[in-house]
Order: sequence, then C-alpha cells, then structure tokens
Amino acid sequence: MAGFSWKLFLLSSLLVVESSAQDFGQTQFICTSVPKDMDLCTASMQNSGPAEDLKTTIIQLRETVLQQKETIVNQKETIRELTSKLSRCESQSLPAAAGPGGRRPGSKNTMGDVSRGTTETLAQLGQTLQTLKQRLENLEQYSRGNNSAQANSLKDLLQNKIDDMERQVLSRVNTLEESKPGARNESEQRNRVESTLTSLHHRITDLEKDKDGRPTDKFQLTFPLRTNYMYAKAKMSLPEMYSFSVCLWIKSNASPGVGTPFSYAVPGQANELVLIEWGNNPMEFLINDKVAKLPFLINDGKWHHLCITWTTRDGMWEAYQDGVLRGNGENLAPYHPIKPDGVLVLGQEQDTLGGGFDATQAFVGELAHLNIWNKKLSMAEIYNLATCNSKAPAGNVFSWTENNIEIFGGATKWTFEPCRSLN
Repeated sequence: MAGFSWKLFLLSSLLVVESSAQDFGQTQFICTSVPKDMDLCTASMQNSGPAEDLKTTIIQLRETVLQQKETIVNQKETIRELTSKLSRCESQSLPAAAGPGGRRPGSKNTMGDVSRGTTETLAQLGQTLQTLKQRLENLEQYSRGNNSAQANSLKDLLQNKIDDMERQVLSRVNTLEESKPGARNESEQRNRVESTLTSLHHRITDLEKDKDGRPTDKFQLTFPLRTNYMYAKAKMSLPEMYSFSVCLWIKSNASPGVGTPFSYAVPGQANELVLIEWGNNPMEFLINDKVAKLPFLINDGKWHHLCITWTTRDGMWEAYQDGVLRGNGENLAPYHPIKPDGVLVLGQEQDTLGGGFDATQAFVGELAHLNIWNKKLSMAEIYNLATCNSKAPAGNVFSWTENNIEIFGGATKWTFEPCRSLN
C-alpha cells in the first residue's frame, strides 16, 4: 500500500510538471524530496524561503546593473559634449605648437582658412574677382589699340568665365545666408570656384606676357589666405645634392608665424627640405627632419631677401637676411645627401608626397625669385642677389620662371621686379 501511494504521488507530480511546462514555456523545475508522512503544501511552504531570497537578490542586482548602465550613458554624453567643445576651441585658434610633417606637436586642421570667417573669405574672393576684372579691362584697352581678332576672342572668353565665377560666388553667399550647406556640397562648390580662379589666372597671365613681352622671371606669387588648398608647385624635381643654396624674396605680415614658404618632400620623407615659422617660434629650416633655428625676423610687412646654404660634410649651414650673414651652425643632417625625385611645393607644408596640407602651417604673404643651386654660394654672390646686381646668378637646379611653376586654389601671380618693387 505504501508503494502504491508513492507511485500515485509520483504520477501526480509528473502531470503537474507537464501542465506547468505548457503554461510557462521554457521553465526549469527543481525536484525536492518530501518525507512520506509530510503534507505537500507544508513542504512547499518550508522550501519557499531560499527561492524568495534568490528572487529578491536577482531583482536587486538587476536594479544595480540598470543604475550603472544609466551612469555610463550619462558619462558618455558628458565626454561627447566636452570633446565637441574642445574641437570648437581648437578650430577657432591656432595651436601653439603645430609643427611640420605631423611629427611635431600640433592639431591638424583641414577645413580651409582657420584665421578668417566665411564672410571674410568671401570678401577676399570678391576682391580677387575685382582685381581680375581690372586686369581684363587693361587687356581690353590693349586689344582695342591693336584691333586683334584673337585678342578680342580671348577677352570675351575671359569675361564669360569671370561672369560665371561671380554667379558661383553669389550663389554660395545666398546658400550660406539661407542655411548652412553640407560639408560635401560646400567642398564641391569651393573646388569649382578654385578651379575657375586658377584657370583665369593662367589665361590672364599668358595674355599679359604676350602683351608686354616682360621676362618670364619678373613675377611674384601672392597667398592672401591661410588655407589648405592655395599653393604653387614646381614642375620639376630636384637632383641628388651634397650641398645647396636656396634664396628667395619674401614679404609677410602674418601673425602668429609666417607659415611655410616652401617644402620639398621625397618618397618616405615628407620633411626633406622645409622652411617654416609656426606660432611664436623662430623660423626653422629642416633637412631630413633635423632642425636648425634661423635668426630671421621677417613678419613686418616688408620685402626681405633670404638665403640659406648647406653642405653635407658636418652639416654646416649659413643663413643670410638682406645680403648679411645672420647666423650659422653645424650638425644639420650631416652626411645626408638631399634625395631626388621629390615634389617642391610653395606656400604649404607637406605631410605626404605632394599633399596632406595643414591650414595652420600655410604661408600667408608674397614670394618671388626662389632659386636653388647645388653648391654653396659665396658671400659676394648672395650680396649681389640681395642688391639686384646684374652679376647675380640664377639657380642651376631650379630657377624662378613662369614655365617652371603651376599655381592652384586661387594663389595669384603679379608682376614683380626685385629692388624696384620693394615695400
């Protein structure tokens, strides 16, 4: 009889388990032994204590996890806000130590002119347009005097291009006033304006050259804005050099820092040759990423003649300003030959070969007569260059001629004669 009762209880338990499984779906059941003479309800009550404690503990842990999750979300939001504020602050001011090639401390900025707002940038574009129109009117007067059909045709083409670019600039102003455009659309629009500017300057320069027959080295380059898209590039590379001299005329009133008048990058080394002044630091000359601090003071809004000579033996260098030796030193990349097959860029510092420009390191001002020799010039030769003596030599590895230079992004080209156009 006892065995029969036990079997009957077991059968009843199985039926209850099956029914519960149907009611609760994926549920786990715990089998607990019950003494033969004990009431099932009493046994259930005695065993409910630990389960209730476990349930309470689970609920408390779940609440703790939810609270921690909420705390983490709040902290992430706080970090995001602080990062956004920091980015805005960095974009509104020049970093105190933005160095060349991305290898020195600094903050990368590739959003164009960092020192001027949109309104001032557009004002500069308007001023550039006005200057182009003035040059075109001069050409128009010349064509009337010569009654040349070809000159008239070119004049009409240039006038149409200027009108088209004026419409683009006006459209950009209207778009900015109505709503802030997306970054992609603004970039595409800016590229169209820059391309038109570059084309216009090339055509007008060619016409002016044919008009007055001036020598091809009597010109200067102007970089009016601190951007990451305005620059000039040499059409030729430099040979391997064990010594060199580089000289140029320069005019800058940029503050802080002049920027990068020129940079020469080669495969595997973006800082093969760089002349740069950034922040409130002195001007620096880099060879193969090695640095010499130069005693130049040129950001006074006046024209200055600079010359730097270097020889690989002991890394000896000399720095001349306006024909006078201002400083010298040694151990600047000693026994490192200047590598060939690179890219020479004017107005920008290269982080990659021929590109990777950073607006914070761009040159603002005017450049002229950049010449490079694969030898060390004498003090007399440098003085002749600075005083515009007729005996001054031209660069034998790179010479300043219009045929050797391409301009991009709105950099402008003007007539310039050293010593006659100074200040």
